[in-house]
Amino acid sequence: MRAIFKKELSQFLSHLVGYIALIIFWVVCGLFVWIFPDTSLFNAGYATLDTLFALAPWFLLLFIPALTMRSFAEEYGRGTMELLFTKPLTHTQIILGKYLACVALMIIALIPTLMYYITIRHFTDPGIPLDNGGIAGSYMGLILLGCSFAAIGVWTSSLTSNTIVAFLLAVFVCFLFYFGFDALSRLPAWQGTLDYYVQMIGIQFHYQSISRGVMDTRDVIYFLSVIFFFLYLTALNLKYRLIQ
Repeated sequence: MRAIFKKELSQFLSHLVGYIALIIFWVVCGLFVWIFPDTSLFNAGYATLDTLFALAPWFLLLFIPALTMRSFAEEYGRGTMELLFTKPLTHTQIILGKYLACVALMIIALIPTLMYYITIRHFTDPGIPLDNGGIAGSYMGLILLGCSFAAIGVWTSSLTSNTIVAFLLAVFVCFLFYFGFDALSRLPAWQGTLDYYVQMIGIQFHYQSISRGVMDTRDVIYFLSVIFFFLYLTALNLKYRLIQ
């Protein structure tokens, strides 16, 4: 598994596309958080990173599928998947190696955003405390959200040999799980009856819950369940392809 992990990291960081994806992510975050007047923290009037955490799901919705689209689709396209199966590795080790590499890249992308906190702290009156608990909880929610999107992306990559198709599928499924159930709960048919429970199925409900700074074990269990579910689907798909 460690060999797969290192291979995936080195392949991503050895291509110009990988660095371009990271740079675009950082530039877009910076523009929305600091430059664009409608979302700039300088125009918020109070010391908070709420803008970052409100917009970050949109950024990750596009960034993470770009990380995961090559995971298996490129192996299929190059015809190297059969060679990978001959290695002394289980399907679980192959999947986890590729998945953890994507998670590591996602965390690498998020680390520079800690400078936003340092900047806010620098420009804030020392007598005014920041909501450190809320910020820490929001970052934890952001990481769990990214891990869930990565699991979805790895699964969609295992469905096709076309990386573009894998990217588009990942974007669609991530969008559906994050925004779809919240939108579905607002339909008149659900109002006043099951709308709350429909919201709970979606990722957005649990991400917003953790972003309040309260680490509810139910939210953590939900994210871990989503991750396990899609990685399990990936394993089933690899097993099916091997049989064929």
